Amino acid sequence: MSKNRLRLKPGREKSIHNRHPWIFSGAVADEPFDAPPGEIVDVFDATGDFLGRGAYNTNSQIRVRMFTFRDEEIDVGWFAARLREADHWRRAMLPPDTDSYRVLHAEGDGVPGLIVDRYGEGLVISLSTAGADQLRDVIAEAAQDVLQPAWMLERSVGGYRREEGLDDRIDMLFGETPPQPLRIRENGLSFLVDVQGGQKTGFFLDQRESRAGVRASAADKTMLNAFGYTGGFAVYALAGGASRAVTVDASGDALALARQNHEINDQHVQPEDLVCRDVFNFLREDETEFDLIVLDPPAFAKSKASVNRAARGYKDINMLAMRRIVPGGMLWTFSCSGHVPLSLHRKILFSAAIDAGRQVQILHTLGHSFDHPINVYHPEGEYLTGFVCRVTD
Repeated sequence: MSKNRLRLKPGREKSIHNRHPWIFSGAVADEPFDAPPGEIVDVFDATGDFLGRGAYNTNSQIRVRMFTFRDEEIDVGWFAARLREADHWRRAMLPPDTDSYRVLHAEGDGVPGLIVDRYGEGLVISLSTAGADQLRDVIAEAAQDVLQPAWMLERSVGGYRREEGLDDRIDMLFGETPPQPLRIRENGLSFLVDVQGGQKTGFFLDQRESRAGVRASAADKTMLNAFGYTGGFAVYALAGGASRAVTVDASGDALALARQNHEINDQHVQPEDLVCRDVFNFLREDETEFDLIVLDPPAFAKSKASVNRAARGYKDINMLAMRRIVPGGMLWTFSCSGHVPLSLHRKILFSAAIDAGRQVQILHTLGHSFDHPINVYHPEGEYLTGFVCRVTD
């Protein structure tokens, strides 16, 4: 048992019985105010019954993030067991000729605050909460023992850490610094990844299955890869027989990697097909029409307060894209914000279609790749939604 005890108010234990991993401050009756951020606490209901064990943080409205609903130690062995299980079933499902994937996905795998991504022979670990940060050395030891990486980089950055009262940190945990950029394989294609300075942990691993879907549908099509980052969707489109793939992104550094990604896959791309521009302005001003457009913008809604403004942005960018698609063409459109659920995303597409004056059919819904699972008890973990649409007159 932990020396720190936290008691809930009467009737506030239902979510814990339902295995939701978060306890908010309003549910707490008595809390260990002397416990530092990230300290492990035992949680009890109002009658004194043990409910589970988690990480406590007075800096956050989420007072406790539950690691377990059983009386068990949160130690090296605990993390090792979860990493071993998570890695085992993922390896069994990985597509051939793929060496990079998410090993462990925070609450999706029952370990709040911890992301572990494999890139070839190494690991990139992200600690987003005070609890995971407090257990940094324990996590690193478990990951090294179970996953046997050649190197292990911690890349703990972003808004979630600031909400937890933590500073950003990028540091080598084990081995020598990996080459920059690092070359990986996915579905038989090669990509150069910046694991130290790129988006997320270096690559959008959660879009693997959607990239494969674009490759399967790209033959003989002209394709626009909007918000294209390092060219992943465009590389897949050309590998699938697309006649042309244009990538637009506001980052010159990302486009430099995109050019290299085409080259290492023996794909010839004209300089004018790598466009460093704001995507909104490109779609407003360029009149080129495409058979296939992929819209994979950054998260416009980073908080509940920004959802209305974000919805307008998503509506505008989808409307502009719909106007640039030939009759019968395809739109693959995404939102990577947990504050924009699938139902709202669908309504946004409805508004965009009305304003674009186009007929739009939804053919498929899209989401996370399988290695980014959603915990059924934690629906807040669903952050990536998407649709495959057919656009006609």
